[in-house]
Amino acid sequence: MVATNNVQKTPPEETTFNLAVYLKERKNLCDTALDQAIPIIYPEKIYEAMRYSLLAGGKRIRPILCLATCEMIGGTVEMAMPAACAVEIIHTMSLIHDDLPAMDNDDYRRGKLTNHKVYGEDVAILAGDGLLALAFELVAVQTPQNVKREAVLQVIARLGKALGAAGLVGGQVVDLESEGKSDISLETLNFIHKHKTAALLEACVVCGGIIAGASSEDVQRLTNYAQNIGLAFQIIDDILDITATQEQLGKTAGKDQKAKKVTYPSLWGLEESRLKAQELVEAACVELEPFGERAKSLQAIAHFIISRNN
Repeated sequence: MVATNNVQKTPPEETTFNLAVYLKERKNLCDTALDQAIPIIYPEKIYEAMRYSLLAGGKRIRPILCLATCEMIGGTVEMAMPAACAVEIIHTMSLIHDDLPAMDNDDYRRGKLTNHKVYGEDVAILAGDGLLALAFELVAVQTPQNVKREAVLQVIARLGKALGAAGLVGGQVVDLESEGKSDISLETLNFIHKHKTAALLEACVVCGGIIAGASSEDVQRLTNYAQNIGLAFQIIDDILDITATQEQLGKTAGKDQKAKKVTYPSLWGLEESRLKAQELVEAACVELEPFGERAKSLQAIAHFIISRNN
């Protein structure tokens, strides 16, 4: 008679990706690196102003995208951290300048008074300038030696393009020119946000890939992914400007309507805008299919972008 084996089998290991834990861990890594990037030395005021906005909080989605992409392609957090810090520093610079009275004229950012409200317009402008210079210095000087120098040059070039007249600056100019006009076309609105929002998000993703040695085919997939989530990000921003409170946003709510800006909800309505954002995220995730399980973090972040409330 054969004895019955009563030993219970160990259940399979849980493979569900926990995005909340992942984002928290990566955010902590980024916050530590950003804090170390700007020590306070003489003249203290400018370093304090730079740190005020850089360390004011935020989700750190941009640097996390850079790190996640580098890891997906086969690199490490250490390889990509200088570039990840650089994109967040550039983003912070753009927020300081965007909040100035000559631009969007906002008093609050990330739940705190904007930089110029604390340090004055003159120092706020210089704090943005200081951050911008620091971003490129970090990539050039602190990227580890196991990253090819050609890749470092490509990252610097892509960051410069994403920031300049072919990117964020160009999008901001058209955005300012479009304020108060009711006849702005979808084509113009797409131009604004492909440059003002999506260009830097694209740089975050693509630079992470380049650092890890991504092929030209993979770079194209990453570009397509990033452009789609960039537009989805902006659509959700436009929706939240209407539906969220100032406490949720950490900045003034309803600004787009007050400034009579053409937004995606003003053209499509809220429900259609949500559907468009969902379609963009689905298209983004299709681009990641060749990477299999390695893409789970980038896929989860894409879905997080359209489910957030701030």
